[in-house]
Order: sequence, then C-alpha cells, then structure tokens
Amino acid sequence: MTSPVASSSGAVPVVAPVTGPAAAVDLGSNSFHMVIARVDEHDLRIVDRIREPVQLAMGLDEREHLSEEAQARALECLSRFGQRLRDMPATSVRAVGTNTLRKAKNARAFLARAQKALGHRVEIVSGTEEARLIYLGVAHSLSDDEGRRLVVDIGGGSTECILGERFEPLRADSLHMGCVSWSKRFFPDGRLRREAFKEAELAARLELQTIERRFRNLGWEAAVGASGTVVTIAEIVRQQGWAEQGITRASLRKLRKALVAAEAVGKLALPTLKPERAAVLPGGLAILSAIFDALEVEELRPSTGALREGVLYDLLGRIRHEDVRDRTIRRFVERFNVDLEQAARVERTAVALLRQVRAAWGLGSPDVRHFLEWGARLHEIGLAVTYSSYQKHGAYLVQHADMPGFSNDDKHVLATLVLGHRRKLLRPVASEPLTWSDEALLRMVLLLRLAVLLNRSRSPRPLPALEVRPTKTGLALAFPPGWLEEHPLTVADLAQERPLLAAAGVTLDVE
Repeated sequence: MTSPVASSSGAVPVVAPVTGPAAAVDLGSNSFHMVIARVDEHDLRIVDRIREPVQLAMGLDEREHLSEEAQARALECLSRFGQRLRDMPATSVRAVGTNTLRKAKNARAFLARAQKALGHRVEIVSGTEEARLIYLGVAHSLSDDEGRRLVVDIGGGSTECILGERFEPLRADSLHMGCVSWSKRFFPDGRLRREAFKEAELAARLELQTIERRFRNLGWEAAVGASGTVVTIAEIVRQQGWAEQGITRASLRKLRKALVAAEAVGKLALPTLKPERAAVLPGGLAILSAIFDALEVEELRPSTGALREGVLYDLLGRIRHEDVRDRTIRRFVERFNVDLEQAARVERTAVALLRQVRAAWGLGSPDVRHFLEWGARLHEIGLAVTYSSYQKHGAYLVQHADMPGFSNDDKHVLATLVLGHRRKLLRPVASEPLTWSDEALLRMVLLLRLAVLLNRSRSPRPLPALEVRPTKTGLALAFPPGWLEEHPLTVADLAQERPLLAAAGVTLDVE
C-alpha cells in the first residue's frame, strides 16, 4: 500500500555509510588520474593509484572540438579505470572533468561515451569548484598549523590560485592558462627560444593582473604548489642542485636557461623528465615564472595532495554526512532570507510524493532525494529580487553563483528545479552539458511543482492522506472525499496546472 503524504514525518533517512573503498577520478587536461583509498575511522588510506598521460587538451581544435583521436585515448583510459571500479557503488566514486571538458563544444556527446566506459557518472566542475577541491587536497597533505597559505596548481588547461587557512579556502581563482595550452600557443614546434619564453611569461602576467593585487594585499605565510608541473620542476631543480627544498626564483631562471640552451624539447636531457611531460614543460615553466613575479613568491614547496585527493576528502564528507553541499544550501537560505517554515513544508511534501513514485519512476538514487530537498529549500530565493517571475530570478542566481560542492551539471539541475516549480515548464539554457536524464529531471520538477501547489496556503496544518500514482502519461492524485470541496483555491490551482503540464506532454488526473 502506498504511503499517504499525511503519514510522512519529513525525517530524512540515513544513508548507510560506505565501509569499503572510495575512489576519485580526475579527467585532467593533461593526465587522467584515479586514486582509491580505504575509509578508516578518521582518515583515508591510499591503496591504489593510476595515472595516464591522455593529453586531452592537445585534442582541442581551433573550433574547440575534441578530436576523435583524443576521445579514443580518453575512452581507452577510462575503460581501464572502469575495470578497477566495476564493483564499487556509485556513492563511493566521484569522477570530475576540468578545463578541457569545460571548453569542449562536443563535451556532452563525449561524456555519454565516457560514463559508459567508466561505469560511473562524470561531473564537469567549474574553475572555482576545481580550485576548492585542489585546496582541500593540498591542505590535507600538510600540517594545519602553518597559518595562511598560497596554493598554486598549474594544470593542462587552467591554473588555480587559492589563498586559505587550515582546510578553508578564503579566495579561489581559476585562470585560463595551462601547461598544455601555453606550450601549444608559444612553443608549437617544440623550439625553445628565449623570445618565446618572454612572450609566454608576458601573456601569463596579463592573466594574473586580475588577481595579483588582491593576493598580495591578503598575504600568506607559506606557498605550496600542486600537480605535475610543480612536482616535475621541483624534482628537476633539486636533482640539479639549484634548490634544496622546493622551487626558488633563482632555480627557475637556471631551468629556463637550460631549456633555451637545449634549443628544442626533443633535445632535453634532464633526469626523470618523461617525454610526455617534456612536451608541456616550457608552457608550465613560463606560467610558474610569471606567478613568482606577479605574486612576489620567494619559494614554493611541492605538495603530495592535489585535485584527486581533494575529491576523495570531499567524498569522505558526503559519506559521513558532513556534505559541503548542505553548508552551501544553508548559506543560500540565510543569504536570501528564505521562509524556512514554508520551505520545510514543501520539502516534506515533495519527499513524501517521491516515496510513492520512486520505484515506478526509477528515482531511487539518493541523489534524487537530495536534489529534490535542496530544490525545495531554494525554490523561493528569487523573491529576494522581486515577486514577478521570481522563479526565473532564482534559477539565474543558482546557475551563476559560486556553489561549493556542486558541479556545473548539479547547478543546472538545481536551477531547472527552481525555474520549473511554477508557471510554464521551462529549462535554463545549459552553459555546460547536462548528464542527468531529461526524463528523471522532468519527473523531479513535477514532484516539486505539486508540493509547492499543495502548500500554497502556507498553512501549518498537515495535508490530508493524499495518494499519488504514476500513469502512462503523467500522474494521478487521489484526495480524501470532501477535501477538495473545502479547498477551492487548490481546485483552481490544479485546473490551471493541467494545461501547463499538457504543453510538456504530461497529464494530471485528479480523483
């Protein structure tokens, strides 16, 4: 027998914690990484790592389309990762794509193939979210008593600069330059000319102009670098005896001089420098040199933590119900002065409706419930702008705000829920490819719409024992005898709702 809305207590069931391993997959612009860790009582213990130099950014053409060759390399890598992750539940795996997938015009088609190869969902994260995750990974690799720190990560297609204290980033910026893109732009033939380094460093300084004053004014006590470019350069300058710990200004000058003397990438003879890293070293070196000059860095130490470790620790928070996304939603609720009682009523109703249809509609994933709850809490934030078309204002705020913990696709799902909860069934224009099922998202919107409609009176009295069941083309609602006659506003709202849903091919039957 289905559970009526009135019987719902609104309590959120506790998802069983993951006791097995957790995994993070980083689809970077230069390399793909997979890290698997065992979840201990207080920490993560790395049990497996795989890195493959896919060089995805090298496959972007002038129209910003990923070439078939680059896609093939990526899919072959992901199929190998997928074998290792095959028996792991979706709740213990998180895969993220970064700058190249943010830029690629054909990313949506590629993601469908990538997810099939990997066997798990792939999220595209914004530059700001990428920076947050990088900082989290670096912070967990260091002691937490170092005061304010600068973290720099030079990836294949973007460079993240973050200021933070302990485990909290204070300022995070993502810049449109990376070791792959800069090497392609300034060293396309592999020749290492002094003039090319000057041009590359000048272009990087121009990118850094937007952040350098704020970063220098805030200041830091230690500078740390993450990922391949920094780790490679730190190892080279240490082996050459140019710096004992980390990277210094003088060691960067000596390395640039050595590269210019070699004249070409193919002639580089530096210990431990792999061919695939050599090809993108010039661009990375130019960017790092510009960072040292723009931010007045004296020494930069390499970190063992990076994006993939940050993804793991973020996933650990979700596993332990310390989800940063919940904090983000709470901040939005506070910032936009949401009516908490009304949001709670809508949330309880939406969840109760979900319980009755989730099996038939295939909405059993914990993510569906989470997003429906978050959508209920945020559906009225647009009222902070104006009542007129407030659903559109709310969707815009969600789509374009920084939301720690949420990928670009996640934000689009939330924005779609907020926009679709009233009036015409519209969807925001996706700035990033959407990986959620369109049918599942439409069904979530329907549940939120009904929850909002049924609570329009904003009454503290509980709703009746309402039952909802899926039909071939939509939903059927059953009210207790006589209840609708006592609630004419609900009758009018349901009558107005039917043609709005019919325009989207959905029927609404009232029994």
